This record gives sequence, structure tokens and C-alpha cells, in this order.
Amino acid sequence: MGKLTGKLEFAAAWSFREALRNGGAETKLSMVLMGLGNIVHKQVAKGLIYMAIEAAYVVFMIMTGFHCISMLGSLGTVGQQVVWDEVNQVYLYTKGDQSVLILLYGVAVLFLTVLMAAAWHGAVKSAYKAECLDKAGKHVNNFAEDLKSLLHENLYRLFMTPPLTFIFGFTVLPLIFMICMAFTNYSKIDNHLVLFDWVGLDNFRALFDSGSILGSTFWSVLSWTLVWAFFATFTNYIFGMILAIAINRKETKAKGFWRFCFVLSCAVPMFVSLLIMRTMLQPNGAVNVLLRNIGLIGADASLPFFTNPTWARVTIIVINIWVGVPYTLLQLTGVLQSIPADVYEAARVDGANAFQTFFKITLPYMLYITTPYLIATFTGNVNNFNVIYLLSGGDPVTDLASTAGKTDLLVTWLYKLTIDKQYYNIGAVIGILTFIILAVGALLTYRNSKSYKDEEAF
Repeated sequence: MGKLTGKLEFAAAWSFREALRNGGAETKLSMVLMGLGNIVHKQVAKGLIYMAIEAAYVVFMIMTGFHCISMLGSLGTVGQQVVWDEVNQVYLYTKGDQSVLILLYGVAVLFLTVLMAAAWHGAVKSAYKAECLDKAGKHVNNFAEDLKSLLHENLYRLFMTPPLTFIFGFTVLPLIFMICMAFTNYSKIDNHLVLFDWVGLDNFRALFDSGSILGSTFWSVLSWTLVWAFFATFTNYIFGMILAIAINRKETKAKGFWRFCFVLSCAVPMFVSLLIMRTMLQPNGAVNVLLRNIGLIGADASLPFFTNPTWARVTIIVINIWVGVPYTLLQLTGVLQSIPADVYEAARVDGANAFQTFFKITLPYMLYITTPYLIATFTGNVNNFNVIYLLSGGDPVTDLASTAGKTDLLVTWLYKLTIDKQYYNIGAVIGILTFIILAVGALLTYRNSKSYKDEEAF
């Protein structure tokens, strides 16, 4: 135990702060010339690799990087020029600045600089570690031994580096790019699709201004998104719970058959089911034609499943129940079967009825197990693009000046703003706000759940 403690204390001394405070001249010079300390202390190959990385970064910054960063301030000023060529009798077009590329390249260079700073930080620590080991008369790993350590004590670095690279390259970098776009006027308005500028918080002010068309649309869509997410989540949960309890009862015969009947709809791709339902509920679809034929509605009448705002919203929620309940049934069936039978037997011995058993045993246990599932489902329903877009397309539109329909969620509205309207700046703002709403909602829900409290107690 004493050896292990001494080893950990010695390893803890190889920090960046200790390198600044107690490092030798070669270690401190490694802050300027990466890898120098490693070369001095018998790690030549490792030091040369650090030097090569630094040299490549410096050359890149001189050739391209500094220019990309300097252009971030203006995002370009030179537009495409049209010049009449008198000799050839044609118009010649000269290429101007493209703000999208300037922003993308600038963000990428800043991101690369952050990675370089991390490499620089690691190089200084590595140089100080080599210095400490060498001066203490301990063995300093050569390059081959460092590579071999990737299969043993540093195996986590070997396995975690590729996925982290992809996460930063294909998730974090695009996310930062989108966040930056929210502070520009990149949109079709005033023809800012090629050249655009920084506008600060103007887009956020416009979206929060309830007196404007854009602001009123945002608050309307946001309120419906939250209402939809609540009902879509808890109606599926409640009906799935009822079905799971009914099928799981001892008195229910042919349990497998009943589960098969309800889960059969999962075998059909969801988008196919949604498109079929959309076709059936059209004014001249199968449902309205059937109602006319049996005389429940007039010969020229039709139920406004997708033409009336209230009808459309209720229709979507009902269809979502039909589509989503089988998945909830499968989830809760497993939870119910994991509850010990002895608990129910003890409750019956104590005189508890079915109502008390459900609210004192079944429901608390199910909520304890499925709280993360509920949070994930609520988050998924806020971003449930498929159900809304394939069923109603966000319609009906009652205000022609609005860019959203009465059943549009934030995610479908964002799609329309960017793909159809080319209001990329407003779409970026909505994307940021959606992320914040989901993150805060999930965090608050989880921190107030019994699962979180039990983890804290543990």
C-alpha cells in the first residue's frame, strides 16, 4: 500500500502547474519548442513527433490559418462582380467572398488551435515527467515502450481517441458553427445568402418579441411543442401501462398472443403506417368515404382531421398513441415481470386491495425504473419530426403571414425556416433554444427524480 501511495504521489507531481513551477530549463523551453525536454531526457522519437506537430501547425497558420481567423471579423466584404467584356461581348463574373466558407474555415482553425493547445499542454507534462524520472534515476520509456503501453495501462487512450475525434469533428465542430450562425444575418431576407455580417443578439430579440410575426409564431409553436411532448409521452405511458398490467395478470390467458397482437404494428416501418393513416384521413380518404356511405355525415361533408387546428392536434396525438403504445408495452412488461411476487403476497396478507397495491407497489416501482426512459421519450417527442411532418406536414396554416402551421413543432418549423424559407440565422437560434430547453428540462426532471436521489445516497 505504501509503494502504491508513493507512486500515485509521484505521478501527481507530473502536472502542468508543477512543470511551470519546478521544471528545468529544458522543460520550460518545451513550452516554446515542443518536445525539447523529451529529446534531452532520452525520448528522441517522441520529442521529434512533438516538434513535427508544432512545425506543421506553425506552417499551416502562416500559410492559411491567420488569414482565416482575420476574416472572421468581417465575414467577407467583396461581393461577386459582373464586368462586360466588350471584345467578346459577354459578361464576366469575378468570384467574391463567401461568408459561409469564411465562417466555417475560421471556426475550424480555432478548433484546431484548441487541439494544438491540448497537445502543447500534454507535451509540457510529458517533458516534465521525463525530467523527473531521469533525475530520480528511474527508467524513462522509449518510443517502443510508449507504444506498448497503449495495449496495457494506456489502453483507454487507444480506444477512446478515435471516437472522441469523430465526436469533435462531426458533432462539436458543426454545433459551434451553427451557434455562430445564430449571431449573423445569414438568410434570404435582404439577400444575405452569400455575404452576411455579424448582428449580435438581434435574431434572439426578434424571436422573443411577441409583438412581431416571428415572435408570436415562436411562442405559439413553443407552447404547442410542450403540450404535444407532454401528451405524447404520458398518454403512451399510461395506456402502455394499462395494457401491460392487463396482459400480465395471472388470470389473463394466452399472454403471448395478446402481446403479439399489439406488437405486430412494430413490424411495419413507422413512416409507412403514418403515410397510410394520413391518406385514410384525407377529406376524400377511406375514413370519410366510409362515414358518408353509412350516413353518419353528409354526402358532401368530411371530418376535418387535418384542416381544423384542434382536430389536427387531437388526431396527431391519437395516432401517436396507436404507433407508440406497443413500444411502451414491451418496456413496461419487462419491468412488471421483475417485481418480486413476494411483495404482492405480503401486501395481500396485510389486507391491501388492488387499488392500494397499484399505487403503493406497482406504480412507484415502475416510475423508479422508467424515469430515464420517460425523460428520453419526452426529449424524443419534442424533436419528433416524423410523426408531425408525415401526418400533417405542420398544417393547417391559418395565418398566411406566418411561417409555421398549427401543428408544427420547433423541429419541423426549423426545417421549414432553413430548407423552404432559407432563414438560416433564425433556424440556428431555434436550434440553440431547443437544445437549452431539452437540456434544462431533462436535468431538472432527473435531479428531482427518485433515481437521482438514490444515486446521491449511494
